[in-house]
Amino acid sequence: MPHYRPNPAEPLPERLCLFRLSAIGDCCNIVPVVRTLQTQLPDTQLTWVMGKVEASLLGDLDGVEVIAHDKNNGTGTLRRQLGARRFDALLLMQVALRAGLASRAVRAPLRVGFDRARARDGHGLFINRRIPASPPGHVTEGFFGFCEALGVRDRTLKWDIPVPQAARDEVDRLVAGTPLMVISPCSSERFRNFRNWPAEHYAEVVRHAAKHHGLQVVLTGGHSELEYAYAERIERALAGSNNVPVPNLVNLVGRTNLKTLFALIQRATVVIAPDSGPVHMAVAAGTPAIGLYATSNPDRTGPVLGRKWVVNAYPAAVQRFLKRSVETVRWGRRVRDPGAMSLITPAMVVERLDQLMATPADERLHE
Repeated sequence: MPHYRPNPAEPLPERLCLFRLSAIGDCCNIVPVVRTLQTQLPDTQLTWVMGKVEASLLGDLDGVEVIAHDKNNGTGTLRRQLGARRFDALLLMQVALRAGLASRAVRAPLRVGFDRARARDGHGLFINRRIPASPPGHVTEGFFGFCEALGVRDRTLKWDIPVPQAARDEVDRLVAGTPLMVISPCSSERFRNFRNWPAEHYAEVVRHAAKHHGLQVVLTGGHSELEYAYAERIERALAGSNNVPVPNLVNLVGRTNLKTLFALIQRATVVIAPDSGPVHMAVAAGTPAIGLYATSNPDRTGPVLGRKWVVNAYPAAVQRFLKRSVETVRWGRRVRDPGAMSLITPAMVVERLDQLMATPADERLHE
């Protein structure tokens, strides 16, 4: 299967379909790819097939037709959603087998996918061209490889995710005052996905943020039992033995949709979260994120901008639990041990927070 090397004599696609169903963080990282294509290929019509949850945040991107597909439905459902649409090219930007199977509903003669190093789960069965291979790097490097496959090498690191006034009004209703620190303590629940930091450690950081920086802290998350329980543990740790509520803490777990969460993050001074969607939402919103990384490598999955604020215990975790050095493990290797995140101490996070708060606001997302 050849790499797609642009031929100057080959016409640029007039109708281009991007296919990436999930997850929130990855889809946020693809938005600059979309903005780059819009800038460099202004006459190309863009359609993006994404998951329904992801579409609740990104479904109103300017200049993009979004097809919101329920990932639990099959190819037939998506084929009916697409109707008579035909495309000049498909960019299959997800390697999961379910995504590959669903992508068969997209009618396009050119089907561009990842290079062999990034491909798995039968990805090659659903494409007929590959992006150029490149050295291991951040996941966005692979996404921008699709631009290079179309002959586009310039990059536009811009998001411009629309925020409806209703979402801003809802934030006004839920949270009074500033400055804000948003904590999204839980990553997605997956098998042996040990990314969550101890709740008691978050409580220590909250105390410091309130005492030394006057930050009001907002806890966010979805509707899972784990997320509700985590927030309760943080609140209990803060209340202490006297069970006195902490006045600078607002618990919004289970009370926001993605647009409202994005509006909240946009208003925040800083976000603290493990390797999860809110880290990448923060970058998209123009807010620095203190990402907590031990089981995954932030050089691969960390924030695109402001990576200097990450607390990186991944090398220490690789050494302790895999008995290896980072340089000798496969790129993207995860540390599957529940003790890994405890290598991050509250003092490490407090140090990053202090450094960030001492940095002028307009310099916080500079590398």
